[in-house]
Amino acid sequence: MAKIDPQTQLELEAAAFRRLQKHLMEDRTDVQNIDMMNLAGFCRNCLSRWYQEAADAHGIEMTKDEGREAFYGMPFSEWKANFQTDASDEVKAKFKDSHG
Repeated sequence: MAKIDPQTQLELEAAAFRRLQKHLMEDRTDVQNIDMMNLAGFCRNCLSRWYQEAADAHGIEMTKDEGREAFYGMPFSEWKANFQTDASDEVKAKFKDSHG
């Protein structure tokens, strides 16, 4: 692998993050957060929290709602109204077993 300087690495990581964000925001709105949690152990809310925590670490005050809006590209309530569906009892039970 070619040697990558720190600035280029930062730019590549940021580009990969933006692509993941776009993929989840635009291409895969059908994938529910609970499904992501059951499969991967993290979801959009985790990513928005990590974004918020990174902002806080840089001295940028950001609320939970502001972090979610930054990641979701819209207020969380709007995203939920447009894209969130009810989880089946089976999916809820799987979540409870693995995260309860």
